[in-house]
Amino acid sequence: MNQSNALKSDLILVVVTLLAAAGWIFSKETLAGLPPLMFIGLRFLVAGMVLAVFGWHALRALDRHGILRTALVGLSFAVAMMFWILGLHHAQHLGVGAFLSSLGVVLVPIVATLFGERANRAVWLSLPIAAAGLALLALDSQFEMGWGELSFLCSAVLFAFTFVLNSRAAAKTSPIALAAVQLMVVGLVALPVSGVTETWSFDWPASIWMWMLASIFIATSLRFFMQVWAQSMSSASNAAVIMTLEPIWTAMLAALWFGETMTGMQLGGCAVIFSALLVSRWRSVRQVLRTLIK
Repeated sequence: MNQSNALKSDLILVVVTLLAAAGWIFSKETLAGLPPLMFIGLRFLVAGMVLAVFGWHALRALDRHGILRTALVGLSFAVAMMFWILGLHHAQHLGVGAFLSSLGVVLVPIVATLFGERANRAVWLSLPIAAAGLALLALDSQFEMGWGELSFLCSAVLFAFTFVLNSRAAAKTSPIALAAVQLMVVGLVALPVSGVTETWSFDWPASIWMWMLASIFIATSLRFFMQVWAQSMSSASNAAVIMTLEPIWTAMLAALWFGETMTGMQLGGCAVIFSALLVSRWRSVRQVLRTLIK
């Protein structure tokens, strides 16, 4: 990988984390007019179809085993996203929710041990750090562990499973085909559940349509397309470190857009959780630091 491509991919990944953070804002605004499961189903089904257009040749190359493999990843992703959108629907604080959801990064190596992989020392060290961060949040008098927060924690566990399954499938599948199938499976799983549990209506104000379209085309289709593109030019270590920026951007955007504030205890808890993310990715962090020092 030449230096020019490395710099380009890193900058694109930073934009990807910003788009992911913006997706929290777009989604929260859309939920003012749509049921959560209906929204996430429509958002990901349409976004997946858009990606399928760009990755049509890769999709046609998938055999039956490839389709089943990508669909399995999509199923895990679908359940994770359903918990995530329910968390967003019920939670009162987006910034804190973003850090709770990001705990999936810490859990990835632990989940990987279930598939025969070995976790290094940094991974085990990150767990008590993450627990300390959660303890600080729990001790704050203004923080409540409600359905929204519990949903975010459930989504974090499922995101960890999705990441591991995705990594194993990515070795045998085109990235854009994998992303397209995953997104469409989210829609195909969430929409039937929504049809049974929610009341549908398409009589939305113009502002809700705007947020819905921004969620589909900017925060999902464009984001995943750019992520696949950037990761094809970037090292895994760089990508892993840069992607941890998402909860920070989310908290900052929530503060700017919704006027959210954090108490000192909440700031401390989120900072400790972010430290756990970096510790769990210490090998990648160290490699990036060595590259920067050179």
